[in-house]
Amino acid sequence: MQKLHRGLILEYISIGWMSIEGSASLIAGLLAGSLALVAFGGDSFIELLSAYAVAAYLSKRQKGTASPKLLEDTERITGVLLAALIPIMALGAVYSFLTGTRTEASIPGIAVAIGAVIIMPGLWRGKRRIGVETGCVPLSVDAVESATCFLMSIALLLGLLTVYLFGLWWVDYLAAGIILVFVAKEAVEAFAPGEDSPSR
Repeated sequence: MQKLHRGLILEYISIGWMSIEGSASLIAGLLAGSLALVAFGGDSFIELLSAYAVAAYLSKRQKGTASPKLLEDTERITGVLLAALIPIMALGAVYSFLTGTRTEASIPGIAVAIGAVIIMPGLWRGKRRIGVETGCVPLSVDAVESATCFLMSIALLLGLLTVYLFGLWWVDYLAAGIILVFVAKEAVEAFAPGEDSPSR
């Protein structure tokens, strides 16, 4: 139970960071016209919902009142939101390209990306370790999402730095495409049949 409590603390940290990361990314992305930042912010809010679902599950599991149905419903909603994010961002990219929108350098965006690169590996490894040790599938699944966020933050940071240092605005489209590939992978996994586990 002590390990599950540590897992719950990690989820609370995730909730706090994802709230900051998502809000800052969306605001900075809209101000700078960065599709990559907006896509990253949208995925951050999806992961925020996932963290809420897992935190609620772990809290109830500790009390012995875990309800698998609540978690399954939340995961289904999260999967739908992930799937909806893909065409929305793709259409946004097409619109920006056709209208000649060019990304501007974003210092706040770079700061958010650096923060994610620093914070996400710890959350990823911590959730994965506790998930494996306790046999908690939801925590292990959320660890995969944290790992994905870490990889996405690297793509975002490289894209933003390239725009800032060299003015290559088109790299933002490339970074947005890479992020959407990660989001699509998450969406496919969300809709795929999951492992049955007594812990769920």
